[in-house]
Amino acid sequence: MIAHKSGSLTFFTPDAVDNAAGQFFDTGISAGFPSPAEDFKEQRLSLDEELVKNKEATFYAKVSGQSMIGAGLDDNDLLVIDRSLEPANNKIAVCFLDGEFTVKRLRVSKDEVWLQPENPNYPIIKITEDNNFLIWGIVTNVIKKV
Repeated sequence: MIAHKSGSLTFFTPDAVDNAAGQFFDTGISAGFPSPAEDFKEQRLSLDEELVKNKEATFYAKVSGQSMIGAGLDDNDLLVIDRSLEPANNKIAVCFLDGEFTVKRLRVSKDEVWLQPENPNYPIIKITEDNNFLIWGIVTNVIKKV
């Protein structure tokens, strides 16, 4: 992977790895009562195949900060970002704003765009003509440590 740090996000470009797949058990893992082990069927699973729809336009970035904790995006989580997707109201987007990258929820109404954090301790940002603003990509998945 190639890493690039910019502002509060660290971007990664995925490397293609042939035949790289982890073990996958084709049965639900119970969060209630345990299921007998013999019920598990082992297969191979590629996270790239599951999480990446457009390889050429997909990037990963690590979150830095707490502004999106209400959306389940915590500090150091890994985002899967697809630059080929159209931005739309209520989508979570990685944006370039006045020289820095940020991740926020898009709020679009008529001719106005707002970047809404998912933490009440952070302000909503109204995008104006004075801003250097670009929607860089749409977050499709988050990978987190537990």
